[in-house]
Amino acid sequence: MTTLMFILGIVLFAVGLLFSIAWHELGHLSTAKMFGIRVPQYMVGFGPTIFSKKKGDTEYGVKAIPFGGYIRMIGMFPPGPDGRMEARSTSPWRGMIEDARSAAFEELQPGDEKRLFYTRKPWKRVIVMFAGPFMNLVLAVVLFLTVLMGFGISQQTTTVSSVSQCVISQSENRDDCTKSDPASPAAAAGLRAGDKIVAFDGVRTDDWDRLSDLIRANPGDDVPVVVERKGEEITLHATIATNKVAKKDSNGQIVQGEYVTAGFLGFSSATGVVKQDFGQSVTWMGDRIGDAVDSLAALPAKIPALWDAAFGDGPREADSPMGVVGAARVGGEIATLDIPPTQQLAMFVMLVAGFNLSLFLFNMLPLLPLDGGHIAGALWESLRRGAARVLRRPDPGPFDVAKLMPVAYVVAGVFVCFTLLVLVADVVNPVRIT
Repeated sequence: MTTLMFILGIVLFAVGLLFSIAWHELGHLSTAKMFGIRVPQYMVGFGPTIFSKKKGDTEYGVKAIPFGGYIRMIGMFPPGPDGRMEARSTSPWRGMIEDARSAAFEELQPGDEKRLFYTRKPWKRVIVMFAGPFMNLVLAVVLFLTVLMGFGISQQTTTVSSVSQCVISQSENRDDCTKSDPASPAAAAGLRAGDKIVAFDGVRTDDWDRLSDLIRANPGDDVPVVVERKGEEITLHATIATNKVAKKDSNGQIVQGEYVTAGFLGFSSATGVVKQDFGQSVTWMGDRIGDAVDSLAALPAKIPALWDAAFGDGPREADSPMGVVGAARVGGEIATLDIPPTQQLAMFVMLVAGFNLSLFLFNMLPLLPLDGGHIAGALWESLRRGAARVLRRPDPGPFDVAKLMPVAYVVAGVFVCFTLLVLVADVVNPVRIT
């Protein structure tokens, strides 16, 4: 049964992946057609075609390898300076440029002269190329809001899980009390497991982060603590101790291995699934986007550890880069977790939402062959044409993105190598959630 559920989780992730890719390409397709650009192909996947059907002037289909997708637009690159395809060159770099230019004019038909991608104004080309990643961003936001506001997320609450009997510096990494350790304020005040703290020093709150900050800000003070116990509110009095506790960052997250001196009450909070309101959801998503941007910027620094995890005996860190295979395995693990089905579904939706957020950020990098590279090219063209008008100089014409194809091949090669490294790590030393 566990194996069957694991396979089911992988299949469900594959479906979510294919939908995300199709949704991305639909953004490119719909805006390209809106601006009159001819699109011969709309494909989900790579490799041999499993199914296809032609409707109008576009062939729609699904290919065998579900690791990507594409639409093919006529005239992605402008012709050479003489208005024609340039002759073949013995230079490998020039050959790359000419191959890209030639591919941009494949299947050129009579009347297509006015339906070429490069002939559209730069702002229209920006919209076409941005529409794909934007669709992933929209899908990520919708899925995140569905989970946050509909299912809720597991987080610390103001309910007491356990009470510490003494004050121990968190930097000491021990749990047993000694005779020299003073009694904790929580134990001395009579706080019990199961109590729900509803007010601290006159401030009512049901938010754990707010409560934690209030406790930390009042070392040495004698404060009233109102708890809800068996349906009744009881006021306890505690003298907040001064202790060395884990440091928090600007987002309220614990910084591992760093400590500060602050107020200490002495209890552990229970975790629970809590639905978020719209404002809390927006804040949560903003934090996650910030985390995702930081992770993307930190990718090069993580390659040595990833290599050691794939080919050495190094551990696979929880925040290690993960590819499609690794994400599919996580989807399989989610299906086997011993948790309520609603929480399995919520975790699975979060996984697909995170994948879409990553697709958006990755594709917005200003590098060819990514969408962001074409956006950067269109913006540069708009800038230099605008400058020519202001300076009353001749129109420089379309920016020849094809000239950047040698760089695009280098970038693509780096991406392929990185993808293969992640693939090996995902197979031999995967990230696990159990």
